[in-house]
Amino acid sequence: MTEPAQLPPEAAARLAWPLRLTLVGLVAERGVRAFWPLWSVLIAVLAALMLGLQDILMLEVVWGVGVLSVLAALWTAVRGIQAFRWPTQGQALERLDRTLPGRPIAAISDAQAIGAGDPASEAVWRAHVARMAERAREAKAARPDLKLATRDPYALRYVALLGLTVALLFGSFLRVASVSEMAPGNQVVASGPSWEGWVEPPLYTGLPSLYLNDISRSGFEVPEGSRVTIRFYGEIGELSLNETVSARTEDIPPATDPVQAFDVLQSGTIEIAGPGGQSWNLTAIEDENPSVEFDGPITQGEGGWMEAPFVASDDYGVAAGTMTVTLDLGEVERRYGLVIDPEPRDPIELDIPITITGDRTQFAETVVDDFSEHPWANLPVSASLSVQDAAEHEGMSAPQFATLPGRRFFDPLAKAIIEQRRDLLWNRANAPRVAQVLRAVSFQPEGIFRSETVYLKLRFAVRRLETRVSLGRLTDEVVDETAAALWGLALEIEEGDLGDALERLRRAQDRLAEAIENGATDEEIAELMQELREAMQDYMNQLAQQGQGEQQEMAEGQEMQEMTGDQLQDMLDRLQELMEQGRMAEAQQLLDQLRQMMENMQVAQGQQGGQQSPGEQAMEGLAETLREQQGLSDEAFRDLQEQYNPNAQAGQSSENEGEGGDGEGRGAEHDQPGSQGEGGQQGRRGEPGSEQPGGGEGSLADRQQALRNELNRQQQNLPGAGTPEGDAARESLGRAGEAMDDAEEALRQEDFAEALDSQSQAMEALREGMRELAEQMAEQQQQQGGQQGQQLGQNDPNGSRDPLGREAGENGRIGTDEQLLQGDDVYRRARELLDEIRKRSGEQNRPTEELEYLKRLLERF
Repeated sequence: MTEPAQLPPEAAARLAWPLRLTLVGLVAERGVRAFWPLWSVLIAVLAALMLGLQDILMLEVVWGVGVLSVLAALWTAVRGIQAFRWPTQGQALERLDRTLPGRPIAAISDAQAIGAGDPASEAVWRAHVARMAERAREAKAARPDLKLATRDPYALRYVALLGLTVALLFGSFLRVASVSEMAPGNQVVASGPSWEGWVEPPLYTGLPSLYLNDISRSGFEVPEGSRVTIRFYGEIGELSLNETVSARTEDIPPATDPVQAFDVLQSGTIEIAGPGGQSWNLTAIEDENPSVEFDGPITQGEGGWMEAPFVASDDYGVAAGTMTVTLDLGEVERRYGLVIDPEPRDPIELDIPITITGDRTQFAETVVDDFSEHPWANLPVSASLSVQDAAEHEGMSAPQFATLPGRRFFDPLAKAIIEQRRDLLWNRANAPRVAQVLRAVSFQPEGIFRSETVYLKLRFAVRRLETRVSLGRLTDEVVDETAAALWGLALEIEEGDLGDALERLRRAQDRLAEAIENGATDEEIAELMQELREAMQDYMNQLAQQGQGEQQEMAEGQEMQEMTGDQLQDMLDRLQELMEQGRMAEAQQLLDQLRQMMENMQVAQGQQGGQQSPGEQAMEGLAETLREQQGLSDEAFRDLQEQYNPNAQAGQSSENEGEGGDGEGRGAEHDQPGSQGEGGQQGRRGEPGSEQPGGGEGSLADRQQALRNELNRQQQNLPGAGTPEGDAARESLGRAGEAMDDAEEALRQEDFAEALDSQSQAMEALREGMRELAEQMAEQQQQQGGQQGQQLGQNDPNGSRDPLGREAGENGRIGTDEQLLQGDDVYRRARELLDEIRKRSGEQNRPTEELEYLKRLLERF
């Protein structure tokens, strides 16, 4: 390789510094590659000494590891010296030349070998050298290659560096000096005894450890429970420990032990007596108990959820907490089903929310939960909070007495069912009374139950409850099952249909009007506005579910106009804005206007009149079968009661005859809504309650068989064959038929309890089949609606409609005289159409013909 002395003087001067830096880089590169094992060993040993591993391990182990470390250092040093080669200037020049395109340094160092003496060749050579010299002026020092991945595949050097980093953070250089004091046999090599000490606060405090050798002041504070460790080096007995902070009275080690550890449990002194000793006055900081308090009253949030705000604090942070709710029995109004003592019930315990990323020393949160289905809902309770810190210290709040929030029911029937559900959960001894009250509520269902299904479900739940009471099988599972059934019925009654939704809406309007008139607070008005919005949304959803959401018409005077959901929401927003601004008179006027509009709302009915479809006929037949099965089940239950207690049943029958005439009470037991006009059909199948005493068992079994035969006939005429819903409905009705067969056999054997269970299964299967049949009918109507939409404009025999389904104009005009927008904002609609045309005209991926058409529309309008 050409040496730098052979370079032209100008080039040599220009490349002096890049060449020197490249040479330094080569030295560093070869040094790192040769000596990385050596400095890895040295760093690992230094990290171990700084962490004080020599103070933990046995002396023999320390010396053994030390010898191995020295040998490893010597071996890696020898290998490094053998592998290291000092780079020359020629090697540095070659490395620098490789970083430049075309190797210009080698070019300007060469001499012309061919064509010397030829003026043309020499001119070309000089031009080439000049160009290479110009390129060499751009030379910069070559970067050294310090990567060791191929030489250190296991990254041992990084392990050593990681250990040194940990030692720098948690160790000390002073611990390295303790090695010089060690000698075989635990003898001191240094000139005198020495000691070390640490104070480690509990981990939950988050405080750093203290190195006693660095503390020169006479006293300091440490958290209670801190761990103190003292080590003595030198002759045993030269140093001793005296302390009064651990409060130890038993198992105290000798004061001259080389290693001593204890906890700080009280304030006191620590003294190291002997050469170089020191003493400190320690003040033990007691860990304070955490505190927690309610930050306001327990309130009822949206949907009946309980909201209990609280504030908690601790000197080092709250670790956990619970909220305990117990029944305040002394404040309960003991009447009706609450007269008797309640069954023992465990208090409600909730984990309070603890902040995860925030500061736990002081924070505010809210306990939120739903207790609507709990037996204590809407009853007086006592609530208390408790929190714990990491040291298991506990803090309690003062109890707060409140009514446990729960869902509010407005429908009288739903409220009655919920009240009886509460009485049943209060004490199962209320079960006979609950069944009696629910039977009285459903005695004359006309005008009370809007849904026949709800009535049947209630009768079924009451009958099962009475059966379990009579058999003495009122277990916890039965009580919970009955309570769940009653809760579902109450919800279905409260929010079940359009009439309920409209009633809720009217109640919400009345409550808001009363609040405006009485000057309610902002919080109360906000809650009532939210209730009004929910009622309005529920009402609109019910309209949509009935397929009438787009057929609402508002009548004002003689004009009819559409009312959309967005317009209703705009009115509600305006109403809330007026109330927030304190303009109550205008708010009352707007609320009256909204009330008038809702009262004038007319829901356009769909297909009225006409002949019933096969699906509708099948649904009516199955509903009639379900009613008759319910009646048979009621009579079987009465026969079961006579079998177990004939005297009581006879007295009840006499009372019924005295009140309502010949069998009137029994006849009312199976009255259902809508059955008044179907007496002829009932008479053909056997009137429940018309049989004479003495023929009950055979008559019930025969009527059960007749009902089974009728179900077979209905199965054969059931529509929807071949569809998933239709096949599922047939399968459910098949299960109902099998259950009816079992009930018939049980009735013939006078096993009324088994018959009741089979009849319950039959009714449940019938309901399942009716539900699946309804889904099949809805799917069929949806498909028919889609087909009608596709055939719009083609089914008009007179050809009076255009392809869009519009009435044609007179005298052959293209267009129509209909008001297509029907009261909508025509200007707003026109702007929307124009914006859509502009948007589509900017989409270049559309066909050319469409783009030209859109362009013509924009030019015209």
